[in-house]
Amino acid sequence: MSYELDEIDHKLLGLLQADGRRSFSEMAPEVGLSLAAVKRRVDRMRQAGVITGFTVKVDHAKLGWGIEAFTELRYAGTTSVRDILSSTTRTPEVQAVFTIAGDLDALVHMRVRDINHLQEVIDRLRGSGKIIGTRTLMVLGSWTREE
Repeated sequence: MSYELDEIDHKLLGLLQADGRRSFSEMAPEVGLSLAAVKRRVDRMRQAGVITGFTVKVDHAKLGWGIEAFTELRYAGTTSVRDILSSTTRTPEVQAVFTIAGDLDALVHMRVRDINHLQEVIDRLRGSGKIIGTRTLMVLGSWTREE
C-alpha cells in the first residue's frame, strides 16, 4: 500500500534526512506549521512505515576504511538465497548484500582499509566453497539521492 505525501511531508522528510536530530520546534517555522502539527505528521509517517528510523552518517575514511568496493558473486546453481546471505553477512567488511536476478546471483557492497585488505575479504568470501566466480569494482566517488 502506498502512502501519499504532500509538499509539507516532503519538506519534513528532507529536513530530517539532512539532520535526523533536528527538533520539531526547529522544523515548524521552516514548513509553516505549529510544533504539534509537525510532530503529528512525523508520527504519522513513522506509523505508516515511511520513516523507518533515524541514523548517523559516518566518514568511513576517517576511521581507516577508505576503500569502498562492489563485488559481483556467482554461486553454484543449487545455492539458495539463504546460503548466499549466510555466507556474505558474516563478513564484517560487508555493508550490504543485494541478491539479484540475471547472470549474477549477488552484489556485495564492502568497505576495507586498503587493497590488500580487499583481497583478503574477497578470498574469505571465495572460501565458502559455493562461489564459482567474482568480479570486483572499486568505487572512485559516489553520490546518493537524499530523498
